Amino acid sequence: MLYLLTNFSDGGDVFNLFRYLTFRAGGAFFTALIFGFLFGRPLIDLLRRKQGKGQPIRDDGPATHFAKAGTPTMGGLLILSALLFSTLLWARLDNGYVWIVTLVTFAFGLIGFADDYAKVTKQNTKGVSGRVRMLLGLAIAALATFAATFFHPAELTNQLAMPFLKDVLLNLGVFFVPFGMIVIVGAANAVNLTDGLDGLAIMPVMIAGGTLGVIAYVVGNANYTDYLGVHFVPGTGELLVFTAALVGGGLGFLWYNAPPAAVFMGDTGSLALGGALGAIAVCTKHEIVLAIVGGLFVVEAMSVIIQVLYFKRTGRRVFLMAPIHHHFEKKGWAEPQIVIRFWIISLILALIGLATLKLR
Repeated sequence: MLYLLTNFSDGGDVFNLFRYLTFRAGGAFFTALIFGFLFGRPLIDLLRRKQGKGQPIRDDGPATHFAKAGTPTMGGLLILSALLFSTLLWARLDNGYVWIVTLVTFAFGLIGFADDYAKVTKQNTKGVSGRVRMLLGLAIAALATFAATFFHPAELTNQLAMPFLKDVLLNLGVFFVPFGMIVIVGAANAVNLTDGLDGLAIMPVMIAGGTLGVIAYVVGNANYTDYLGVHFVPGTGELLVFTAALVGGGLGFLWYNAPPAAVFMGDTGSLALGGALGAIAVCTKHEIVLAIVGGLFVVEAMSVIIQVLYFKRTGRRVFLMAPIHHHFEKKGWAEPQIVIRFWIISLILALIGLATLKLR
């Protein structure tokens, strides 16, 4: 919205600053961060009053989690409010990619909110039916992927870019939309599964979001793509504003989510942020790179899939408990130890993901 101030610029005044993407990204970051600091405590107090007993704790979970009973959930509302407000304030609203990612984030946030609301009101960990959540998520992802194909350059439409390989594209044709659906819904659910310890999910989300923001900025700039030999996707650079707001809002939330958490992110935040990461990957044509950058989320999701399939087949478990962060809890690792080590892994994977821009 603030970009409209450039209409009053003669090229040499303060309004000209709003033409610069990096300036607006910085503004989005600080706006979201300040938003989180200002409204975090009032929101937590409100959630505590409204929810009473807070988020239900699983009976079969690690014993240490029972001490968290009464902690309010839906803290994702703080992240989403900061993220959406900052994005709408600082981003160019004539950019289709911004709207795709923003609407995906909002829509998945609504699904998560409904799930959290059902859990809190019924004091049951089941919430909304998994099948309902999956069907709604697939429908949103289908619309988002289909819309993205209209904004992609003709030579990239329905194409899958291969990391580490220069000028290599795999034409998925009509299967690109189903593929994009898997990417977006898979990312949303993988982040949701990762959100099981204080601060565990939000930092890897910020790391992955910041990395994807850099990638979006690069692939949206013809000078950089020519130099690096990556595919040029005009317009995606504007997603840097969105990811900057995501990081700012995430830091504002982490202030209250750091162990011991004063509030949980809930599905409201985890589904929305995961969906956002998937949507950015689809828009920037870096779907495979997302699996590298968000490798921690992939491992968390795969641990659940492996556990379920192996148990159904043999009646035995591969892990002491899934997702895998609970496995390490059962082995006696302290919660902060798991969280910080997983953060380190996320940072390493992000650096590997960024390396794909040059290693071709």
